[in-house]
Amino acid sequence: MAKKSSTEKTQAKRNLIAKHAKKRAEYKKLLNNPELDFEERMLIQKKLEALPGNSARVRHRNRCWLTGRPRGFHRDIGVCRNALRKMAHEGLIPGLTKASW
Repeated sequence: MAKKSSTEKTQAKRNLIAKHAKKRAEYKKLLNNPELDFEERMLIQKKLEALPGNSARVRHRNRCWLTGRPRGFHRDIGVCRNALRKMAHEGLIPGLTKASW
């Protein structure tokens, strides 16, 4: 089980990303405009830098919804490898069985 503080930090980052996504996308679109001169581009870059750093999508870390573990995350199901294995043994995931040969 992950510490509660780390899962809360992840949730706070997710909220910041959602809050600033529209503004961040507008600034990025303006920066990609080749018709802007250098000074205008620098002003837009300053505005983009003024946004919180944790509002960038790359700062988000996927976590298991069951344990909060950040590593070994399976996107399809949203759980870590340990939780996936346990759920597969209990038969909670349809179509997934333990391999044996």
